[in-house]
Amino acid sequence: MPQPITDLSNVRNTVDKANGLPNPHYVDPIVFEEEKSALLKTQWAGLAVAADVPESGDAKPIEFLGQPLLLLRDKDGVVRVFHNICRHRGMILVEEARKIEGAIRCPYHSWCYSTKGNLVATPHVGGAGYNTHESINKSELGLIEVRSHIWRDVIWVNLSGTAPTFEEVNADLIERWKEFDLPLYHGGTDSHFELHLKTNWKLAIENYCESYHLPWVHPGLNSYSRLEDHYNIEEYGQYSGQGTTVYRQLKDEEGKSFPDFPVVGPKWGEQAEYIAVYPNVLLGVQRDHAFTIVLNPISTEKTVEHIHLYYAVPKTDHSLRATNTKMWKEVFEEDIFVVEGMQKGRHVEGFDGGRFSPVMDSPTHCFHDWVAGKIETYRAMQQAAE
Repeated sequence: MPQPITDLSNVRNTVDKANGLPNPHYVDPIVFEEEKSALLKTQWAGLAVAADVPESGDAKPIEFLGQPLLLLRDKDGVVRVFHNICRHRGMILVEEARKIEGAIRCPYHSWCYSTKGNLVATPHVGGAGYNTHESINKSELGLIEVRSHIWRDVIWVNLSGTAPTFEEVNADLIERWKEFDLPLYHGGTDSHFELHLKTNWKLAIENYCESYHLPWVHPGLNSYSRLEDHYNIEEYGQYSGQGTTVYRQLKDEEGKSFPDFPVVGPKWGEQAEYIAVYPNVLLGVQRDHAFTIVLNPISTEKTVEHIHLYYAVPKTDHSLRATNTKMWKEVFEEDIFVVEGMQKGRHVEGFDGGRFSPVMDSPTHCFHDWVAGKIETYRAMQQAAE
């Protein structure tokens, strides 16, 4: 087996001695391909949200890690993820988001599938006018379904099919936020936006994890939720992030605010938490609303952030909701120059990955440790296979 492209031994050192990930993990296409397998395909990665397909029959094609996938809510309301290709000749089935009326029909030879993925029609497969053939067993040729799980409306997928259950992998976080195990209501079209970043996906996570940058990058937030009001969240091997003991609820001119999530407990009256769930989902919880950011890594230096806002009740005030979306969009946009600036910096030859503040940067080091550990395990498995 060829020698590893990068040496990760110092990355897994203690935070007071470790360097960050080497430059190739941000700029080298070969390392990007390795990370797809080690960090994304073999883990529970975020793909989208269930609110993307709100009604039965809704279908949305998504390209993730170079693979064409189909997000679909079947006729019974179950959200499913399939490979977006016909089992006949691999033709793309759905090119754009739409409602499936009846069956999913391949535009090439008209093979048809139910919304549950079953192959239901094969016109002329046995010759003109003959729609069956003894060698074509419909029960064996349904759409290939991707292993998926829904938590906090995020559709998590395990492309390899080899990961432990989602509940097992994320048991600690599920327990940590058990008070928020409540219905979430997506705010609608005005509560979703995308940011297209010229940066590696990992830098978006690294920046989100820590509060160190707040005074300089987010002066508005820092004016009431100060750096000293924040605390680090670190669960090595799973997730990391930050929390604040000062959360200011948004109010309109008449003093009205969003309804709180019911019975979340006194802890969350003035507290909020923002956690990066490895590998690629950023979550935030507050007393009256929550948000989700699903990162889609496009290439070494391109990432799309899909941001969704949720509330405790089905209907909220339109004006207040729009103000909230605008506020969060401005906050997240303030980070763009940071993550894009760090991406440019990763092209400096000889940069050693940087050093961490042992006090302020430990959530980011926690993420780097997870990355290095997963890659080392993947490399060991690849070597053993050879």
